[in-house]
Amino acid sequence: MTDLSTYAVFAGIDTHADTHHIALVDHDGRPLGDHSFDTDPAGLDQLEEFLTSHGQPTRIGIEGTNSYGKTLTHLLHADGHTIVEVNRPDRTERRHHGKSDPADAYAAAHAVRTGRATTPPKLTTGAIQGLSLNRTIRASAMKSRTQTINEIRAMLRTGPAELAHLNGLTLHAMIKTLARLRQSPSGDDTLNYTKAALATLAHRWLYLTNEITAADKTITRIVNQIAPELVALDCVGPHSAAQLLITAGSNPDRLTTEAQFARLTGVAPIPASSGKSHRRHRLHRGGDRQANNALWRIAFNRRQHDPATRAYCERRNKELTDREILRCLKRYIAREIFPILTMIINREHTQHAH
Repeated sequence: MTDLSTYAVFAGIDTHADTHHIALVDHDGRPLGDHSFDTDPAGLDQLEEFLTSHGQPTRIGIEGTNSYGKTLTHLLHADGHTIVEVNRPDRTERRHHGKSDPADAYAAAHAVRTGRATTPPKLTTGAIQGLSLNRTIRASAMKSRTQTINEIRAMLRTGPAELAHLNGLTLHAMIKTLARLRQSPSGDDTLNYTKAALATLAHRWLYLTNEITAADKTITRIVNQIAPELVALDCVGPHSAAQLLITAGSNPDRLTTEAQFARLTGVAPIPASSGKSHRRHRLHRGGDRQANNALWRIAFNRRQHDPATRAYCERRNKELTDREILRCLKRYIAREIFPILTMIINREHTQHAH
């Protein structure tokens, strides 16, 4: 009989909104079984029971660790399993082998068995999860507020002439005036309907502004509480610090080197030498674009306000383009921030564990 304590088992899980499909393979890649489970608490318990039916798995590859598989990833990680993030199979492989839940689950299991997938998933817990949620609230409110003001301006341009002069007011003066609009009992129906619609949109704009302000206050409070060293750096504001913390995640084992962080944030130099052009690098288009934007904001502000950064730009301007100088600045900022970010994540991880 096989000794399950020394039997290498690898698992792969293809996650969906309503079901998760799990597949198990042995150290030689032979299938041991697969099954589909519901995503409710009872189904997750059954999945974990099936997971250990052939012994404790060495590694578990999960597709969609930050979407449909997020809850499952946190659950298995809390139970001590080794989780690996698996990207979905590329189109070439899917064309050759087809597409199905069992096929994707076995592909994930083989990816961790062969070492093709090795990256730990990003976990967001505690204060960093709070930052992530408030950033999401703020982003959706900002998008809705922009849509609202666009609708207001469109109504003023195409509405009755009696309201056209409001388009010339400043934004806040226009919103306050529109919020106070009242219908006239003896007025024109078109004018009254337009006033009612504009007043409703103005109140919506004010409500969304309050949402954004509340989210800003919460983000600033959390960042100042858990990452004072980060916002103490030159030109690093609460929103830039929050985005970098969210990108890094809550688990310290995910980013172990500064080069990994640079790659994740899209500032690792990409060689672009060819023919007569030597020792040249270009901007990196990959990585987390929101984190890259946070580094861009820091670099832009330093280039405007920091004397040392301005002197560097003037000196390098003789040999590099503006875009290349900006890439160098972002790379330097990533190198400066990484050890501080690592210290903060380790501290948060320790506090959360206790």
